[in-house]
Amino acid sequence: MRTSEQNDLAAAVRSLLTKQADSAAVRAAMASETGYDPALWSTLCAQIGVTGLSVADTAPVLEELGYSLAPTPLLNSLVANEALAGTGESDLIERIEAGEVAALVTESPVLYGAQAAILLALTDEGLVQVDSADVRDQPGLDPTLRFATVDLTNASTRKISADGEAAAARAREALLIGISALAVGTAQRGLDMTVAYSKERVQFGRLIGSFQALKHRMSDMLVLVEMARSASWAAAGGELDPATAASYCLDALQKVAAETIQLHGGIAITWEHDAHLVFKRAHALTQLAGQPHQLRADVL
Repeated sequence: MRTSEQNDLAAAVRSLLTKQADSAAVRAAMASETGYDPALWSTLCAQIGVTGLSVADTAPVLEELGYSLAPTPLLNSLVANEALAGTGESDLIERIEAGEVAALVTESPVLYGAQAAILLALTDEGLVQVDSADVRDQPGLDPTLRFATVDLTNASTRKISADGEAAAARAREALLIGISALAVGTAQRGLDMTVAYSKERVQFGRLIGSFQALKHRMSDMLVLVEMARSASWAAAGGELDPATAASYCLDALQKVAAETIQLHGGIAITWEHDAHLVFKRAHALTQLAGQPHQLRADVL
């Protein structure tokens, strides 16, 4: 369960996103050079302090960001920050908390790798800071996320910690919890869009929301969202294995996204409608953590 403070945090982020991250703002941000809105990112960091939170407290923020579909480099900065935990790198941690974009290279693709002012990597030597490397944007399915490939072959690096295994474990856990939260928020957005559309779209002289078969399908969507939310919150609270939660949340999001497309009909696959962004986010998130069945195999 969430604490009252976490609920207040989520409400504050929701209020901000309602004002600064509507559909038009999201589309403008994803088409920009950076791939996100620097003004929104600055507000999230300076006024709400999202980059200085624990993983558990960042999860409510990511759930709200998932709902709005707003592009921000919060997830990758959280992962990088967790990799640095306990290393004594207070300067790097302070820079991340101040809003400098950070990313961790484990394998391709690297989320916001080309936009990162602080680039870390897990290598055979352990956790290192990458001072220079061959970083290139990599086109992705989801236009609200930016990916990059990072070639460390001739990179200049500085060793931070020889214990790369511990850093990798912390980073992986943060990634899975963060992805679960993003998935839940995005699934809720798909459900809400679908329910709202069913109250407006008329077919055969009736609102499509009045058809019993469609009511059942939307009820199934609701069950998926609520169960995914329970799994996400449990993982953030340390009560459920993060890989198990991510597996369920990603599975639920993919099913909800597919139903969102189906129940909207042809309009859902037009560029002007946001339903396709829900669908693309559902599949893009698996590029960061793995497909649901792969995550389940890891747990077993």
